[in-house]
Amino acid sequence: MLKICSIFLRSLKSYSKYNFLLVSNFAFGLFVFEACKTQAQPRWDNPASQWPSGVVEVSIMGQDKTSQRAMFYHPSSDEARPLIVSLHTWSGDYLQKDTLSWMSINRGYYYIHPDFRGPNNNPDACGSPLVINDIDGAIDYALENGNIDSNNIHIIGVSGGGHSALLAYMKSRHVIKSFTAFVPISNLVDWYYESLGRGNKYAKDIALATSGKPDSLNIDEAQKRSPFFMEMPQNRKESQLSLYCGVHDGYIGSVPITQSVHFYNKIISDMDSSNTRAIIPQTDIETLLRQRNYGLKTNENTLLGREVIYSRSFKDKVKVAVFEGGHEMPKGDVLGLIEISQ
Repeated sequence: MLKICSIFLRSLKSYSKYNFLLVSNFAFGLFVFEACKTQAQPRWDNPASQWPSGVVEVSIMGQDKTSQRAMFYHPSSDEARPLIVSLHTWSGDYLQKDTLSWMSINRGYYYIHPDFRGPNNNPDACGSPLVINDIDGAIDYALENGNIDSNNIHIIGVSGGGHSALLAYMKSRHVIKSFTAFVPISNLVDWYYESLGRGNKYAKDIALATSGKPDSLNIDEAQKRSPFFMEMPQNRKESQLSLYCGVHDGYIGSVPITQSVHFYNKIISDMDSSNTRAIIPQTDIETLLRQRNYGLKTNENTLLGREVIYSRSFKDKVKVAVFEGGHEMPKGDVLGLIEISQ
């Protein structure tokens, strides 16, 4: 918008001083209006001003006997229906605006949006045992208060919610059909130093969560809260794990694609260490980081309307896709990416 205004003003320099000032003021006012309008648009980490009709706030008893909140939707159908477990982002909480609530309602699915200790800037949050228990507790609540198809439970998260989705993949006691993580964090140790180098707030958040101090990382504690360092669970043989990351993330976003692709490689190695063909080679990773375009983009290979630059999969159970984009979950039919039995 600023560029357009600048070009517009330069084209008027041949006009009289009065006309130039008049139009300048108009253009500046238009710019301010557009800027304010853009800033007013909701962001992922802003609380929603309202929720869809039928979504209610519920209270769930946590492992530490504290009341944990969640937003819950119970469809009107008497038939067993799928459950969507949507996990809030790094700096958000259960009141965070969530487009998946509308998508779930439109499809007649159960939906729950738990808090799991709120923003990741304190020891109780950020991948602690309490977080994992809160997510499992939210699933328990939904199962106890709805007619849910227990073979059709799906967990979805973006960014910090992606970190929590990977935690659930590694630690949840429930049998989950699918886990979907957009631009997730898998390794808090690496991300601490990546964030420190970029000068963003997440390094301080990780330090506070792992040591209680804003400028001191507890590496052992960070590893305990990182899916990358956790042992592969035995109850994921039938689960599907999908990792999606924007190729420009880390450059114009806060989470480099290595957080996704290294976790993919870790899971494949844990599942079958002899299957080296499914592993993403280090040379491919370096090329993706250096060129941000692997030359594989085609009109047929897309993700929610975005070109897929690079992808790998293993036995139709684990996959990673690097799409044209940044730190985001692209707009579109996200639930359409998930194999949900009807």
